[in-house]
Order: sequence, then C-alpha cells, then structure tokens
Amino acid sequence: MPSALDFRIISIGTLSAHPLWDERQPVRTGHATTTLIESGDMTIIVDPGLPAPALKARLHERSGLTPERVTHVYLTSFHPEARRGIELFPHADWLISEREREAVGVPIAQSLARLAESQELAKQAGEDFHEDQLVTLEVLQRDIAILARTQASPDALSDDIDLFPLPGYSPGSCGLLLKRSIDTVLVCGDAIATSEHLEQGKVLPGCADRKQAMESFKEAIEIADLIIPGRDNLLVNPTNTR
Repeated sequence: MPSALDFRIISIGTLSAHPLWDERQPVRTGHATTTLIESGDMTIIVDPGLPAPALKARLHERSGLTPERVTHVYLTSFHPEARRGIELFPHADWLISEREREAVGVPIAQSLARLAESQELAKQAGEDFHEDQLVTLEVLQRDIAILARTQASPDALSDDIDLFPLPGYSPGSCGLLLKRSIDTVLVCGDAIATSEHLEQGKVLPGCADRKQAMESFKEAIEIADLIIPGRDNLLVNPTNTR
C-alpha cells in the first residue's frame, strides 16, 4: 500500500556559478531544485525554478501530472531562481513563510516607488526612460504581482509536513520537513545548496546573515535523514547516525 506521503525530484537545480568548483562568474543559468510532494489531497510543487514551458514538460516526464493537478506551490525563499515558473500554476495556492514575505515586500515596493518617481521626472523633463530602467521596472512589477499573489504559509501544511525555519540565506528562508514512518526528509532550499556545501559544512556566499545561515545549516543536518538541497539532487545526510 503506497504511503500517504510521497515525494520526488522533478528537476535538479544548479548554481549559475558554483563557488566550490572555483567558479567566480556565471557560467550557466541558475535554477532551484524543484520537488513534488503529495500528501492526502495536496499536490505541492516546491521552488518552481525552471521557465514554465520547461517545467511543464519536466513535471509530466517525472510524474505524469499536468499543472492543473497541482494544488499548492511552496517557495523556500523569494529568490527569482526559485520561482521562475510559478505562473504555470495559476489555480494553486502560492505559499511562502510569513517572515520571508514581510522581509522582501518592503524593499521591492521601495525600489518600485523610486523607479516610478524617476520615470515621472524623466517624462516631465522630456527625456527618454532608459531601456535598462524599463526592464528593471517590468521585473519589479512582476515581483510585486507574484508577492501579492502569495499567502503566508501556516506552520504545517498537513499532519506530516511542517515548516522548518532556516533563516540566514535570506531573512525568512524556510524549508519543509517531511515526517515519514521510515525517515525524515528536509526540503531545505538554499540553506544547503549542493553536495559539496553539505560535505564541507559551508553556506552560500552572499547570505543575508552568514552566522544565522550557519546555525540553520547545523539545525538541518541535526534533524534530517535525507536532504533535498537547493541546487542538487537528493542527498543522504552523512552525519546522521540513527
């Protein structure tokens, strides 16, 4: 009899530049690892990092599902590479931790307001608004639209799926803890990025709070038997002795 809780990797993510491979500049298009979780009546996509057409194809290849079957989308952070294909799921509930939602909302709104003011000043002066500014404006408007569409996630998505706060990579980054009868699985986003980061006990550069990120890293490896990292395939926790 199949378990009431199941998961599988839909797409293995990657870093645009892997610092532990001595890459200092982007050499590929970065995108988050995308995970499918099924629990009862819930079908959850975590971190839809691929563009929508690619993600639609990958979802069907890996699970036989169509986007309409997805009931919830969960974002471990609001990083653009974790939500590139989110609009593939217009009928799903989009969830993110309350802390992350609040932390990113104000800066985005402030940036949009400043850019809109610059656009108005340029218009009054009879000057053209630069193309790069128009692109930035479009990006910010999309960010605002996506954030407005998200909901603050409850502390538990189901009896066997709990939110697991992992602040540090971003102010409110938050994973999902899957409590199975045989093991504990942590979908941790970029709190643990790759197998190399896990093996070397390192976090990504550019964290919002590196000290906090390291504390979250330690908490993750203390609790999980299996780890789904932000930019790699499923990993067995090498420090787990249970």
